[in-house]
Amino acid sequence: MYLYGASGHAKVIIDILRANNERIDALFDDNEALHCLLDYPVLRSSEVRGPLIISIGSNGIRRKIAESLNTTFGKAFHPSAIISEEVEIKEGTVVMQGSIIQSGVHIGKHCIINTGASVDHECLIGDYVHISPHCTLCGNVQVGEGTWIGAGTTIIPGVKIGKWSVIGAGSVVTKDIPDNVLAVGNRCKVIKRL
Repeated sequence: MYLYGASGHAKVIIDILRANNERIDALFDDNEALHCLLDYPVLRSSEVRGPLIISIGSNGIRRKIAESLNTTFGKAFHPSAIISEEVEIKEGTVVMQGSIIQSGVHIGKHCIINTGASVDHECLIGDYVHISPHCTLCGNVQVGEGTWIGAGTTIIPGVKIGKWSVIGAGSVVTKDIPDNVLAVGNRCKVIKRL
């Protein structure tokens, strides 16, 4: 497996791959000052090959890189994650330590389901979404493409969150949230357009 992006997010994905006894061949990064990360070589992005996981936290940058590359993408699920057999998870997605993904969930391409996140039954997670550490998505929640759900957020059953929005850390989301907004609080409210 290869990783694109040699920073903190890559270190966590390396831990996941090591826990699964998966071989890590190298990382790619645009920063020419980087030559090594955790004893793995860091190569230039002009040399990219796959299978590849984009190890960059920014949803928009992950999308830009994924759309620019003509390669195969892998997935990485930590063995401590609990993932139902009745789940669809698309290419490039990473499920981190201690996460729980229940039956009927659909997760798009190049998503991050971060440490200790809980995604309950029949949730629909669009491409390039980041569900931050210790979020709780109750059943039948929908999260649109590119949205970032901040750490420790709780979303009650049936709520729909639009595309490319940001939900602030610690929010409690009880009503639908539109596309392209920043929303925060308990109860979560839109505070500005993005």
